[in-house]
Amino acid sequence: MSTGTTTTVAVDPRLGAVLPASAVRTVAAADQVRLHPDLPAELAEAFARDLGAVGTETPRADGAVVELVPGTGNQPGAALLEAVRVMDRLRSPGGCPWDAAQTPESLLRYLVEETYELYDAVADDDREAVREELGDVLLQVLFHARIAQEDPRAPFGIDEVAQELVAKLVGRHPHVFGDGEVITGAAEQQVRWEELKAVEKRRASALEGVARAQPAAALVAKYLSRARRAGVPDDLLAAASDDPLYADIAAGTVAGNADPEGALRAAADELAHRVRSAEDAARAAGEDPAALDAEAWARHWRA
Repeated sequence: MSTGTTTTVAVDPRLGAVLPASAVRTVAAADQVRLHPDLPAELAEAFARDLGAVGTETPRADGAVVELVPGTGNQPGAALLEAVRVMDRLRSPGGCPWDAAQTPESLLRYLVEETYELYDAVADDDREAVREELGDVLLQVLFHARIAQEDPRAPFGIDEVAQELVAKLVGRHPHVFGDGEVITGAAEQQVRWEELKAVEKRRASALEGVARAQPAAALVAKYLSRARRAGVPDDLLAAASDDPLYADIAAGTVAGNADPEGALRAAADELAHRVRSAEDAARAAGEDPAALDAEAWARHWRA
């Protein structure tokens, strides 16, 4: 908002000494940059050092003046920086003893648990739970990256993690960030993604890079998908194992079910629903579910 020759620019303290992109030219052209007294001291010092900004003790200039004032704004990612700072505080001396004692290995079970809880929230279409569980998964990313800063062998932090992600996303989407390449649909993009990844990773096998710690059904499906994209015929893949579960997964992926793990989970949910319904029916009939024989189970199963 402009008042006479003074323009106010709201800066978000969560972002540090960063100007909104729309205000950079205005600030650069100003005859004087002033600091609002409510700005945090650390932020004011940074702007004074980087921009030559002055405090209220300095007389106001006669030309174009910009005053930096605190504001939350709507800068995407500002809260992420806040989360990084909180994680750093927890891990640093004087922070939380439990957080300081953790290692990448000690956090593994939490990483798995939080991922499955997010999976359940998405599968249940529970929007509130999805938001919460995404935060818990994000905590694991921040935690592991913060610990990695302390590793003397090859330290890295959250910035390096983000930079590598950005480079990967840009490099594997030349049709979006580059010139000339055209992708006509999602299926073509997936094929192109795998081609670019193969060149980037220089892998000796189509199966390299698949996480073997994932559930077995998902692992088989991933191997089948990779092998199929590499050109292995379906008849060879179908005959790769005599195990009937493998045969079902192989047949399902050929038929278009790319998520056998999700299908098995849905079957597990259906089983759980049927068992609990039979138990409820038994209770309603005055029977103890723990004492049901096969005939009673069958009777209540149909109920």
